[in-house]
Amino acid sequence: MCGMPSAETTYVKPEEPEQVRPTREDKVAAAGSEFLGGPIGWRALTGRSWWTPVRVIALVMIGMFALGMVQKFPCYDGAWFYGASSQYTHACYSDIPHLYQGRGFADGLIPYFDRLPGDMEYLEYPVLTGVFMEVAAWLTPGSGTIQHQEQVYWMVNAGMLMICAAVIAACVARTHRRRPWDGLLVALAPAFALTATINWDLFAVALTAAAMLMWSRGRALAFGILIGLATAAKLYPALLLGPLFVLCWRAGKWRDFAVAASGAVVAWLAMNLPVMLMASDGWSKFYTFSQERGVDFGSFWLVISQHMDTPLDTDVVNTLASALMVLACLGVAALALTAPRRPRFAQLAFLVVAAFILTNKVYSPQYVLWLIPLAALARPKWRDFLVWQACEVVYFLGIWLYLAYTTSGDKHQGLPTDGYQAAVIVHLLGTLYLCAIIVRDIWLPERDVVRRSGDDDPSGGVLDGAEDRFVFGHAAYMAWEKEHEAEPPPPVNWGKDPDSSL
Repeated sequence: MCGMPSAETTYVKPEEPEQVRPTREDKVAAAGSEFLGGPIGWRALTGRSWWTPVRVIALVMIGMFALGMVQKFPCYDGAWFYGASSQYTHACYSDIPHLYQGRGFADGLIPYFDRLPGDMEYLEYPVLTGVFMEVAAWLTPGSGTIQHQEQVYWMVNAGMLMICAAVIAACVARTHRRRPWDGLLVALAPAFALTATINWDLFAVALTAAAMLMWSRGRALAFGILIGLATAAKLYPALLLGPLFVLCWRAGKWRDFAVAASGAVVAWLAMNLPVMLMASDGWSKFYTFSQERGVDFGSFWLVISQHMDTPLDTDVVNTLASALMVLACLGVAALALTAPRRPRFAQLAFLVVAAFILTNKVYSPQYVLWLIPLAALARPKWRDFLVWQACEVVYFLGIWLYLAYTTSGDKHQGLPTDGYQAAVIVHLLGTLYLCAIIVRDIWLPERDVVRRSGDDDPSGGVLDGAEDRFVFGHAAYMAWEKEHEAEPPPPVNWGKDPDSSL
C-alpha cells in the first residue's frame, strides 16, 4: 500500500472540450458524409488516432489543391504559350508564368530596384509578395527554353502556395477549438482549388489565417506582427484592424488592441522601410498603380460603365468607391456597438473584407481566397457556404469565357458581354447573400451556429466571454434592462404615514 499514490498527488489529465461534429447539427454535412459511411456515431472514439481533424483537413486541402493544379494542365502543356484564347476556353489562366518574363525574373532583374522594359516600369505588387516571387525565381533553373523556365517557375510557385494552403486549412481548423471540422469548408471549397494558383494571394491569406489563430489564443503581439506581414504582402489584411478596434472598444480591451496595432505597424515598416528608402519609385508602384487603374473586371462599376456611352472617370470612381467603403465600415461599426450581443471577430472581419470586395473597382477571380477562411469562421453552415461558392464558380467560368469571346475574333467563342454581366451580378448577389446571413446572426445571436453550440467568440481571444464596457442604442437598452431585472420592486405605501408607528 505504501507505493500507492495519494489522491493529492495523482495527476488527472484535464478533459478536452467536446468537439462539435457538423454531421450531427448540419443536414448538408450529414448527407455529404454518406460517401464516407455516414455521420459519426455517439460512441465513436475520437482523439485517439494519428488521424486528428487538423491532419485530415490539411491532407484534404493538399488533395484539392492538387486537383486544382490538374485543372491547369491544359495551359501548362501549351495554352499559356500558344493561341490567344485557348487559356481562356480551358479556364486555366494564371498570372504566374506570364510574369516570370514580363516582370524581369527571367533576366535576373531585382524587383523594385531595376526598371522593367515595357509599359510597367516596376513590379506592381507589395514588397513581401515581391520577395515570394523572387524566391521562386531563385529556385527556377535558368537553363532551357523560356517556355520550360516558365513551366518550372509555375510549378515551383505552386509547391510554395500548396504549403500556404495547408497552413490556411490547419489554422482555420485550430482557431475554433471545439469546431475543428469547420476547416473542411476551406479544404473542400471549389473556388479555392480553382483560383489557388492564378496569382500569389495565398501567401497573404496564410499569414492572415495564422494571425486569426494567434488572436484566438490571446497572443495580441503575434497577431499584430502577422497582420503587418500580411499587409506587406497584400493590402486587405489591414482591414481586420478596424473590426478589432470596434470590438475592443465595446469590451474595453484597449491595451490588447494597442499591442496588436503596434505590432502590425512595426512589422509592416520592417518589411517596407528599406525598399521605401532605397527604391522609392519601385516601392510606390503598387500604390500608384492601384490608384490609376481604371474600372476593371468583376466590379459593378464595370457593369455600369458598359451601359454608358462614356466610360466612368477613374478619379470619380476612386472617390465614389472610397465613400461607399467608408459608409459600409460605419455601418459595420454601428452594428457592432448596437447588437444585443457583441459580434464575433470573424463575423465583422468577413463583413469588412466583403465590403471592400463589393465596392472595389476590380474583382479578380482569386480575390475569393480572401473571404473563404473568414466565411468558414463567420458562418460555418454548409448550405450557405455552398450557395456562395456556387456563385463564385459561376463567376470564375464567366470571366474566362468572356475573355475567350473577346479574344477569339470573328469566331466569338465564349460568353458575350450580357452573359458576363450576368455572371458578375451572380457573384455580387452570392456575396451579399452571405453578408445578409451573417448580419442576421449578429442581430439574432440565437441563429448563430457557433453560439448555438454553447460558445461565445472562440476566435475572439481576450474578447471571448468579456463583459461589455461601451454600447449604445438597442444594446444599451438591453444592458440596462438586464441590470435592473433582478432588482426587487420598491415597497408600496398604501396611504400609511411612514413616520407612524401604527
